Amino acid sequence: MEEKADRQYIDIRALVKGVLRGDRAALARAITLVESAAPQHKNAAQALLAQLLPYAGQSVRIGVTGPPGAGKSTFIDTFGCALTQRGHKVAVLAIDPSSALHRGSILGDKTRMESLSRDENAFIRPSPTGGVLGGVASTTREAILICEAARYDIIIVETVGAGQNEVTLRSMVDFLLLLLIAGAGDELQGIKRGVIEIADAVVINKADGDNIARAQAARAQMKRALRFVAPATVGWATRALTASGLKGHGIEEIGEVISEFTAQTKASGGFKQRRTEQRRAWLHSAIERQWRDILYGHEAVRAALPQLEAAVMAGELPAAAAAEELLRLALDG
Repeated sequence: MEEKADRQYIDIRALVKGVLRGDRAALARAITLVESAAPQHKNAAQALLAQLLPYAGQSVRIGVTGPPGAGKSTFIDTFGCALTQRGHKVAVLAIDPSSALHRGSILGDKTRMESLSRDENAFIRPSPTGGVLGGVASTTREAILICEAARYDIIIVETVGAGQNEVTLRSMVDFLLLLLIAGAGDELQGIKRGVIEIADAVVINKADGDNIARAQAARAQMKRALRFVAPATVGWATRALTASGLKGHGIEEIGEVISEFTAQTKASGGFKQRRTEQRRAWLHSAIERQWRDILYGHEAVRAALPQLEAAVMAGELPAAAAAEELLRLALDG
């Protein structure tokens, strides 16, 4: 028993010290701890976060989203390297989609960001969504906090796909960058409309070679469309830009736009207000996650779930009624 207890023991003090001095191995272990679903890790994760919280918050949080094939990983590889060359420390939280069947994910972003993964001033952490909606993992906010405590001053969150659920990403970043490509077809228009409303900049990526003219035309079209969309950030006009993650074109201009945004919103108080809203969203996300854990972990709920699930699947019981019964069982307990 003592040997088993020793194996489960986590030295939080040593882990905190490792994160604060920027030890990437300690940083990886800390994020693994908060991602763990094991009940015995819950208290340790909360103790870790409580000790790191005073050292967090001193970064610019950038969300990068867009449809599959928009070149997000290549763009971040080039953009991240440009940032580190300017003296920044960059952490990339790359969210991989989990399989609906097996809950597995590819977690291959380090291979898609070859240059940045070799940069000593960069840290790349691929994480599975675990089936969580919103293009993010359930512990993305916690991972951001840990990276900030490790003195990474630029945090980039790369998400899966693009759609209405990106509102979740909007609630945890300061600046949201939407990557699109020219010539993708009208099938993306519905997706774009939902995300444009929460984006601070729209970048037409892959503007190189024979695609330059199409990218410039798409940018002009986007600029006209943005006149009819309320800006995602009060006082800031959403920008339409072109770039090539592969060739590096437009990367410097995007960095300048984000710097301008940061300076402007900090001066107006909007940056601080958004951070306050992010903390509130974090609270409600934690509440929902804990309620879900309590519900599915309740003995009476686990016992009743198969029968109620079968009744819903057979069309014999409305889903809302089954959910209400399960909640009643948990509350009665």
